[in-house]
Amino acid sequence: MNKIEQQEKIYLKEVRKKLECAYKKVHMQIINTASDVSNVKKYIWENIAELDFAEKAANRIAVTEAIEFGEKAKKERERLLKSKKSPYFGRIDFKCRQEEDNKDGTKYYIGIHSFSENQYAEPLIYDWRAPVSSMFYDFELGQAFYEAPIGRIDGEIIRKRQYRIKDGKLEYMLESSLNIGDEVLQKELSQSTDEKMKNIVATIQREQNIIIRDEDTNIMIIQGVAGSGKSSIAMHRVAFLLYRFKEEITSDDIMIISPNKVFADYISGVLPELGEENIPEMEFEELAGEILGDKIVFQTFAEQVEEILQGNDPDNVKRIKEKSEIAFLEKLDKYLNILETEFFQGKDLECSGYIVKKDEIESRFAGSKSVPILKRIDKLINDLIYKIKSMIREEEGIWKASFGTSIRRQIEEMFPFKNSLQIYQNFFQYIELEHLYKKKKKLEYCDVFPLIYVMLHVEGMEMKYGYVRHLLIDEMQDYTPVQYGVIKRLFQCKLTIMGDRYQNVNPHSSTSMEKISYIFPDGKCVELKRSYRSTYEIVEFSRKIQPWISVLPVERHGEKVSVTGFQTRKEEIEFLKKKVKEEKGREKVSIAILCKSQHQANDLYHLLGGVNTAIKLLGFSDKEFIEGIIITSIHMAKGLEFDEVIIPQVNKENYYTEMDRNLLYVACTRAMHKLKITYENDLSEFISDSFIDFI
Repeated sequence: MNKIEQQEKIYLKEVRKKLECAYKKVHMQIINTASDVSNVKKYIWENIAELDFAEKAANRIAVTEAIEFGEKAKKERERLLKSKKSPYFGRIDFKCRQEEDNKDGTKYYIGIHSFSENQYAEPLIYDWRAPVSSMFYDFELGQAFYEAPIGRIDGEIIRKRQYRIKDGKLEYMLESSLNIGDEVLQKELSQSTDEKMKNIVATIQREQNIIIRDEDTNIMIIQGVAGSGKSSIAMHRVAFLLYRFKEEITSDDIMIISPNKVFADYISGVLPELGEENIPEMEFEELAGEILGDKIVFQTFAEQVEEILQGNDPDNVKRIKEKSEIAFLEKLDKYLNILETEFFQGKDLECSGYIVKKDEIESRFAGSKSVPILKRIDKLINDLIYKIKSMIREEEGIWKASFGTSIRRQIEEMFPFKNSLQIYQNFFQYIELEHLYKKKKKLEYCDVFPLIYVMLHVEGMEMKYGYVRHLLIDEMQDYTPVQYGVIKRLFQCKLTIMGDRYQNVNPHSSTSMEKISYIFPDGKCVELKRSYRSTYEIVEFSRKIQPWISVLPVERHGEKVSVTGFQTRKEEIEFLKKKVKEEKGREKVSIAILCKSQHQANDLYHLLGGVNTAIKLLGFSDKEFIEGIIITSIHMAKGLEFDEVIIPQVNKENYYTEMDRNLLYVACTRAMHKLKITYENDLSEFISDSFIDFI
């Protein structure tokens, strides 16, 4: 052990002692608070008859305040417990330009949480989100700066170190002359992933840090290749914003739209690890359900994908493609803008001898342009009922309920549609493309958000989501321009939109960064091209499936990709059974068998033994991420990562369309360390002889 490492171990021991002391202090505060609450409750109970109203109220307030203090203390105790295990991961020695006499600079130890011995003392550990900590991610040794509340602080980084501390013990320490040294990154990336998504504070790269700490951009659109850390960046961006604006926003003011409940559960551990509350999340289907209510039953995105894979309706793809183009949104906007001018036809209105002229009706209607058209018609009806009722009563006549019914009927006849669905259905007649709308028991998924877009225009909606101050949208490529049009109308807040155009599970409805920029022209577009998830061999293998993708792999080498062929399906199944049996006893390793569709996943699950094996089936109705050996569809695996991925049935009969190519690429990019492909008869043409270097 060298002298420097010995000094660091001594310092670590000192910091942990101080953390232990703080932990015990908070622990005693919690015990005392619990005792105080118990005593006050006992006092109230024993003296309830003698206490007046003011005394009861005062005691209730005291109990409430004590409980709130106790809850805060519990959170602080949890943070201190985590900090004891791993207090910090980095250090920079920074010499400020104004500190001429301080040759060695000031030491800044950086961890997940800040820590000071008391509120007046200088921090022993700085939160990774603190302004000074940004230099750890952004600069090499030499000239550096950070933005402090008082302005820019310039200086020089004299020393930079990185640590791995686990259970209070220093596992390794590295002197780093580069930004987040490759050696640390390699060590972290080579770890097994036996649990949900983890925080990446120790290995945040400069291009990631820029996005995380951007507090000025209102709309950020992130195009990132598979494994570039998009979802991790989003979670850390949330944590940074909650830290930076802690007096202004809370976790309840932020929302994420995630692809499914399993993915939401997968990422749910990151924010608590960083000391923040989890943020509310919802799927696009949930958003649709809240707006449409029980009136309309609709197909989900997962059901749409499965239907395409079954290939039972060849015209289905045409309908989906057409409704996924910006041109479709432009046609819909044009149609909605002419609704009132071309479809509302004012006429003279007569009721019990009283007449309201056509010109007055049209003038009243045109005078409320800010009101959605269906609500405007209701407003017009109510205004005219009030007018005629007043006229009748001025002449001491008798108002009858039937008069109101007559007025309503006459006004409604001036506009041919009674609801949003009728308006939407007429749109296809208007553009002379009736074949693009198909009536089914369930509204097709490609019609769900165009219908909602119409509803928002013609019916309006209360500001239900007005409380959201920042919205995150993951898997941006799976949502159409119309869906982003809906988002733009519903959420008047800052947006972080992230995804990968090459990871679409339905290429017929996929969206690119360019299309999203059309909806949000003021958005800032950022590209992430470096992949951190997979080994070099897996990245290069995946890239040959989609050769036009520009991706930069981290130089972390591993096993070559395994491609195994069989003469029969039975032989392939037996191979998979053997593989599962071999892996059953291994600990801390996640393995996924990824099938082209959920239907194929269900079949293979039963062929491999079903509930009698160690394999767990993950389906569309599941809400929690499952650890161990799982079998699921590629669609369900989007956004997830596994130590090892096995892709069965990669033959010509199963993977042959462009959609299949996309799915195969997504499946391969889920693997961190190992990738195995099996097939029977003829291998898919998407895996050619040019793959030989990686097999």
